[in-house]
Amino acid sequence: MSEYLTIIISAYIFVVALGYWLDYLNLTYMKKYGSVIPAEFEGQIDQELLTKTRDYNVEHTKFGFLSSAVNNIIFLLFIFVFLNIYNSWLISFNMSFVFSGLIFFLLLTYADSLIAMPFSWHNTFKIENKYGFNTMTPQLWITDTVKSLIITTVLLGLLISVGLFIIQKSPALWWFWVWCFFLLFGIFIMYISPYVIEPLFHKFSPLEDKNLENELRELLDKAGLKVSRVFKVDASKRTKHTNAYFTGIGKVKRIVLYDTLLEKMDGNEILSVLAHEAGHWKKKHLLKHLVATETIALIALYVSHQVLQGEFLTELFQIEQSSFFAKVVVLGFLGSIISVPFSPLSHYFSRKHENEADKFSYELTGNSESMISALVKLSKDNLSNLHPHPLYALFHYSHPPVLERIRSIRHLSK
Repeated sequence: MSEYLTIIISAYIFVVALGYWLDYLNLTYMKKYGSVIPAEFEGQIDQELLTKTRDYNVEHTKFGFLSSAVNNIIFLLFIFVFLNIYNSWLISFNMSFVFSGLIFFLLLTYADSLIAMPFSWHNTFKIENKYGFNTMTPQLWITDTVKSLIITTVLLGLLISVGLFIIQKSPALWWFWVWCFFLLFGIFIMYISPYVIEPLFHKFSPLEDKNLENELRELLDKAGLKVSRVFKVDASKRTKHTNAYFTGIGKVKRIVLYDTLLEKMDGNEILSVLAHEAGHWKKKHLLKHLVATETIALIALYVSHQVLQGEFLTELFQIEQSSFFAKVVVLGFLGSIISVPFSPLSHYFSRKHENEADKFSYELTGNSESMISALVKLSKDNLSNLHPHPLYALFHYSHPPVLERIRSIRHLSK
C-alpha cells in the first residue's frame, strides 16, 4: 500500500510542479516580450498601456502562485490528516445515509468557500481596483457572496440528496441513474437560469438602441437562429471588463450584452461579436461539448462505481471507518491528478470551436475588420496578455491567443 501511496503523492507533486512551471514560463515570456507592440496593435496601443497590461498579468500570476500554494497545503493536510478525523466524527452521529452525505459534502463546500473568500476579496479590491476594473462596493461583494452560498446550498443540496437516494435504492446501477439525473438537472438549469438565477445578481433591460436590436435580429435571422430577447446587463455595477454572450436554451435562448461593451464598441463591432456567438450555436458547439462531457461523465461514474465497491481507497489512505463519502473524496483527489494530461486535448477542441465561430462571423457579416477591431478593443479593455507562452496556452487557453485569432481572421478575407 505504501508503494501506491508514494506513487500517488509523487504524481500529485508532479502535477502541482507542472502548473507552477507553466506559470513561471508564461511569466518570464511575458517579461521578455510584454513590452513589444505587435504589428496588429500598432496605432491602437501605446507603450504605457502595454506596460500596464504586462504588470496586470504579472501581478495576477504572482497572486495565483500564492493562492495556489495555500490551497494545495490545506488540501494535502485535509486529505492525509483531517479526512479520517472528519469522517469518523460524522459517522459517530449515526445519521441516515442520505442526510450524512448531505452534511458531509455541504460542510466541505462551506469550508472551501470560506478559504476562497480572502483571496477573492484581495483580487477584487486590491488587484482589480489597482488596475481600474473593479466597480463593486464591499456591500455588493458581501451580498453576492451570500446569494451564491444560498444558491449553492439549494442546488448542491438537491443534487447530493437525490444522488445519494438513487445510490441507496439502486446499488448495482446507480452510476447510470445518477448520470441520467445529473444530465436532466443540468438541462433544467439551462432553462431556468435566465429567469431565476441570473436576475438575482444582475439587472437585465431591453436594448435602448432599437436600430441596433433590429440589426442584431436581422443578422440572426440570416443565420437561421431565433432568439427570444436581446438584453443589456448592468455589468458596470461590478466591473469594467467587457463581454457578450448567449444564455438559455431552446425557446428561452437570449442575447446578453454588457453595458460596458455597448459603451466602447460601434454597431459593426457588436454585430461581429454576436455573429461569432451565433457561430457557436449554428455549428452546434454547445451540443458537441455536452455530448463529449456527458460521455466522459458516464464513463467516470461507471469506473467510480467499480472502484467504490471495494475498500482499496480507505485502506490506502488509512481511513479507520470506511464510508462511501470518504471514498468519494479520495477518488476525486485521484481523478484531479488523472485528468491533467487531458487538459490540452480539451482546450484544443475549444480553441478549434472558437476558430470556427470566427470564420462563421466573417462569412455571416462579410466584415473581417470589424471583428478584428472588436478583438483589439476587447484585449485592450481587459488588459489581455498579448504574448502568452505557447505551452501555457496549450494547457490553459480555451480561446486561441488574440494575435493568432486576428491573423486567422485576416487570412480569411484574402
